Formats: sequence, C-alpha cells, structure tokens
Amino acid sequence: MLFKPATNTQAFLKCGIMGFAGDGKTHTATEIAIGMVEHMRAKGLPGGDKPVMFLDTETGSDWVKPRFDAAGIQLMVAKTRAFVDLVTAVDEAESEGAFLLIDSISHFWTGLCDEYAQRRNRKRGLEFSDWAWLKKEWRRFTDRYVNSNCHIVLCGRAGYEYDFFEGEDGKKNLEKTGIKMKAEGETGYEPSILVLMEKQMDINQSPPQVWRTATILKDRSTKIDGKQFANPTFRDFLPHIEYLNLGGVHLGVDTSRDNAELFSEDGEPRWQKEKRMKEIALDEIVELLNKHHGGTSNDAKRAKADVLEAVFGTRSWERINTFDFTTISAGRNALWIRLEGKEYSWPQPNVAVNEPATEELLEDVPQ
Repeated sequence: MLFKPATNTQAFLKCGIMGFAGDGKTHTATEIAIGMVEHMRAKGLPGGDKPVMFLDTETGSDWVKPRFDAAGIQLMVAKTRAFVDLVTAVDEAESEGAFLLIDSISHFWTGLCDEYAQRRNRKRGLEFSDWAWLKKEWRRFTDRYVNSNCHIVLCGRAGYEYDFFEGEDGKKNLEKTGIKMKAEGETGYEPSILVLMEKQMDINQSPPQVWRTATILKDRSTKIDGKQFANPTFRDFLPHIEYLNLGGVHLGVDTSRDNAELFSEDGEPRWQKEKRMKEIALDEIVELLNKHHGGTSNDAKRAKADVLEAVFGTRSWERINTFDFTTISAGRNALWIRLEGKEYSWPQPNVAVNEPATEELLEDVPQ
C-alpha cells in the first residue's frame, strides 16, 4: 500500500544560508553547529559526543576553530572544491560526525560546471544539452543531502534574479526581481529552513554601527517563517529545531522507488513498445484472416467480419483499432484458437546464423 499513517520523519536539520560577502553566513552557520551539538548533549541524543565536520572551500574553518575549541567541540576539516568530495563528505559526516557544515556550496556547483566545460572543450560556454548531465550529477548530492541521517547546514553565495519588464515606452528593461542561492537552480528548494543573511550599517552613529540580519525566507515548520533576527544566535532557530523529531527515524524522500514499470527491459518506454506491438498484432490478425478467408468477394468479406464480431464483439475494423494492446493481444490469441486450432505463438526463426547458405536457399534470393 502506498499511503501510510502520517508521522514526523524529519529527524535531522537541513538548513540553507545564503548571502553576499561579509553578510555573516559562516558565523551564523557556526552558531547553529555549536548550538546543535550542545543541544544534543543536553538532551542525551546520539551524536552529541561526535565532532563537527567542516567542508571548507573558503578557509572559513581557520577563523571559527577557536569558537569550537572554546565550546569543547572537535572540528574536523576537509578543504576541497571537488564535487566528487561532496557526496563523500555527507557519507563520512553521517557515520563519524554530529554535524556537517558546507561552506560554500556555490564553489562545488561552479567548479563542476567549469571543469565539465573545460573537459568537453566548450570554449563558447555550456550548451543546452550539457545541463541534463550536470543536473543529474547534482541530484546525487541533493538526494543524499535530504535523506542523510546527519544535521547539515549549507552556505551559499547570494545572486540576483533578473527578469524583463516592458516600460511605458514599449521597450523591455532588465530588472532585479529577487535573490537566490548561487548553485544549481533548484538547490534552494532542498533545505527545510532557508535563511538570507544581510549586512546592516548605520554610519550616522558615532561610532558607526554594523550588524547582521537573518531573514527566514522559508521555514517548513512555520514557527519562525518570515521573521528577522539581528545578529542571530542558535536560540533564534530553536523553534524550528524543536519541531524536528530529534532522535527519531529520518526519511526525506523515498528514492528507492522508480518508474521501471513504465519501461520495457531494453529501456524503451512501455507505451511506445506497446504501440508497436499492437501494430504488429493487428497486422498478424489481418494476415490470419486473409489466410483462411482470402479474396475480395462479398462472401470473403462477410466471413472475416463474422469472425471479428465473434471475437471482438464488433464488425468494425476502425473500432478494433482503438482497443488497447492487451485487448488486441487476447483477441489475436482467440482468433488463433478458432482458426488454427491452437494458441498464438511466435517461435524464433529456425535459422543457423553461422551455417553457409545452401544452393537451394541461394536460388530463392533475388539477384
């Protein structure tokens, strides 16, 4: 049965943080990582005694290490921008760590695209057909991210979204319409909570004041959705975290299910193969009727129509053409029993591929 009673199967934090340079992404991610480990320790949850894993593309781990040391939390670091390390990092964090911090996810996406373009000699940029492969590879990470038994926060650089709008003069102008994470286009949909970090300044005060604001763009728990926090701490995100089924069984999306039933064994779409097999079955029915009731006389036509009506319930060939393959196939078998005295079968041609053609066979070959 496909449907089951609903339970909360979100047992691990999946957080995304984006912003421009200096907006506080790494600082806030560190606040969440340290707070999460301390929260697990206080609750006696598994993982509280394990290290935080930092997948570092921007040397941010060097600057936040003292904060982990002060909290008594071991920090494990991998400094890489290779996409192949991204899925491996999730696997290692799941088995060996309490928390995975990825900073920045943008480097892995741009690095994958750039290397692909270089290896495929795309001097004028990526082609339309390239994106299918790139997006498929990227889904290896996003599927692992959503389903992993590990708390993960991924930081990404922010970028502007643009669109064309027609002005009063009739000309189309390119305008900013929003902000998105600089990664594969659908990456921002994966986190359960998505945070936009922004740097704020008040230069009219003496001395000038600078702070960072976190805007919750998405919170699937709705506990803090749309709220803003100045210089956010772990406690600001706690309402979302407390909604999680911490310590429970985690299930993001069941990726074990597939659409194999839609395809034949050779990979051809089943509908396409059934369409072709239906055409073959109809042709075989026609040939069988001609074999037993050949000719164009009225008696021959009447005999064919009588047989079709007995098997398919209609004398109309056009209506029989609208039947699905299953119905056509069953009718073909019934016709074989009625006219041939046996069930339909199609034996493999009894031809030895490696045997030389005899003179008798060659005589029948058109010259």
